[in-house]
Amino acid sequence: MHWHRTLGHWTGWLLGLMGVLAGCTSDAALQRLSPAEQAEVALYRQVMTPGQVRTYVAQPPAARTAYLQELGLVQRFQALSPLDQEAIWSGAPSVGMSADALRFLWGEPYYTAGDARRYAHWYYLGSSLTRSPSGYHPWEVGQRVDVYLVAGQVVGWVDVTLGNLGTSGGASGN
Repeated sequence: MHWHRTLGHWTGWLLGLMGVLAGCTSDAALQRLSPAEQAEVALYRQVMTPGQVRTYVAQPPAARTAYLQELGLVQRFQALSPLDQEAIWSGAPSVGMSADALRFLWGEPYYTAGDARRYAHWYYLGSSLTRSPSGYHPWEVGQRVDVYLVAGQVVGWVDVTLGNLGTSGGASGN
């Protein structure tokens, strides 16, 4: 029975390592893109699946923007307000930004509660101070950003240290 646990441990470790290596391969492919293409994929990466990112990179350069249009991502970004687009380009959330703009900025939350059209909490791993286009960083274990939305717009956020859930530990959107 003990060997089953050991086998399960090593299998999990090996699958995790393969995931990390696959991510490194994808990041290496992204680094080979032109600066303009790197900026383009950075804008849309948080709302793309890993498979869509791989397909984007595999496209001939002339077809990459057309692929994003085919996915509807270009149109989705263009439908955002100028203030939402500015916040996304700046890389920082802002009070009043739409829920969709927050998805472009930080991707899908790891957990949600409520309905964003009314009142909701979205939870992201990591810190609001160090989140970047690459998303979650493994060294940020123990930190979370709680984002508060009312009527589909961000009204504030707070960084929380998970070891001490009762105490806020960082930036606030207020």
